Amino acid sequence: MAREQFDPSGLERGPDGIKRYTGRPPSLTAMLRRSVDRAPDDEAIVEVGGERVSYRELWDRASRVAGGLRAAGLRPGDRAAIRLGNGLAWVLAFWGCQLAGVVAVPVNTRLTDGEADYVVTDSGASYVFRPGEPLPDAGPHAVENLARDDLAAIFYTSGTTGFPKGAMTTHGNFLANCETVRRVMRLPGSDTALRNLVSVPLFHVTGCNSQLLPTLELGGATVVMPQFEVGEFLRTTVEERISVLISVPAIYWLAISQPAFADTDVTSVTRVLYGGAPIAPELVRRIKRAFPGARVSNAFGLTETASVTTCLPHEYASEHADSVGFPAPVVDLDLFERDPRTGVGELLVRAPNVVAGYWNKPEATRDTFVDGWLHTGDLARIDGQGLVYVVDRVKDMINRGGENVYSVEVENVLATHPAVFEAAVVGVPDEVMGEKVGAVIVPMPGQSPSADDVVALCRQQLADFKVPQYVAVRRDPLPRNPGGKVLKPRVRDSVDWGDPLF
Repeated sequence: MAREQFDPSGLERGPDGIKRYTGRPPSLTAMLRRSVDRAPDDEAIVEVGGERVSYRELWDRASRVAGGLRAAGLRPGDRAAIRLGNGLAWVLAFWGCQLAGVVAVPVNTRLTDGEADYVVTDSGASYVFRPGEPLPDAGPHAVENLARDDLAAIFYTSGTTGFPKGAMTTHGNFLANCETVRRVMRLPGSDTALRNLVSVPLFHVTGCNSQLLPTLELGGATVVMPQFEVGEFLRTTVEERISVLISVPAIYWLAISQPAFADTDVTSVTRVLYGGAPIAPELVRRIKRAFPGARVSNAFGLTETASVTTCLPHEYASEHADSVGFPAPVVDLDLFERDPRTGVGELLVRAPNVVAGYWNKPEATRDTFVDGWLHTGDLARIDGQGLVYVVDRVKDMINRGGENVYSVEVENVLATHPAVFEAAVVGVPDEVMGEKVGAVIVPMPGQSPSADDVVALCRQQLADFKVPQYVAVRRDPLPRNPGGKVLKPRVRDSVDWGDPLF
């Protein structure tokens, strides 16, 4: 039954056991070239409040960026870091890298300078696109002999020890995800009427891999918001006749809770996808009522799967809101060390969209990518229908409105406070964000650290979404198991969290 949820045609399983879509282009460059040749004058990119660019103009301007990268000494396989916010410049930088055969390294703009510098240094980037600086510009250049196994981008994940890992994403990974997105959204092979609103960051795999790239392959228009603001989100949906919305549950909750939403014409919206955080069944029902002409679906994936792994179709969205859905047509799933009592084990993924490994981290690659299977670090169960339920995280990851926060990273910062003896960081359930970051600290004897001091310390060293919004102080030592590991469920349940600090 699971395999019948999405179009299963045009698949073949290779000698490595991996299923693949047939008839895919050899590279992202070839994919874009097809769209340019098909409808060069159609609108490709719209920056809200900025320029409108056709497919021909996108290719021409990106090829000049590629020429500029080449003039700067970069050659195929070199890396270029993109430290830009959402907008046309980001898109041109990314495609300039692709046309130059250069590996794009998107950098989270919410990282501190120290965190971003680590990404740039670890990737070995020899060029950095920076805000306020002109894009490189020279005679047009395009490397058009790239192959599916060639590296196209490195997306960095958060690291449990404070050191993020770069997921090496090939052209084939991107292309597989583009086709998966088309199938789970039940879109035709080309759709020039498609208008996709990108309100999430392009440096995330959702914005880039599952919105920008699939829309460009289908010949539609990608409308990019430089910054999210709920009023602008609603106005743009109407004025640009948006047909596809993809975001985290918190954004939809905010949008449909606006008084102005009642007078907002959303009849153009035919697809509403959410993901990246837990969602309440009532919010799903509210979204369906708010967008009555749209198919409403939940999608799940990882940076390591180049975005989409599973999707919960519209027909299942309300009654199975706690499920992330069925596997995509080319995705095989399994459970590692499955508990026979609960049916829960670590979710394993085998698919053509699973990345090639971690950049410059051979040990982490060996531990995570085993015999063709990705060990996701997520604990899950799969029911008799094939529906997947993610029930916990192996490594205590906190999912704050679609942003991954690793507790160890925050705990390491808290440990530097002179008045803190030990600390545990946990996810505090939240109806809107899914989870928020909570910290329980045990002070040094005779010390009384304030919540404001703790938050101020974290703001200095961490991106804003990692800063604890709840801080509790306890005098007793943290509860631990015989092996010395902190019992985080017990810690979480022992605290009356009250209201968030901000």
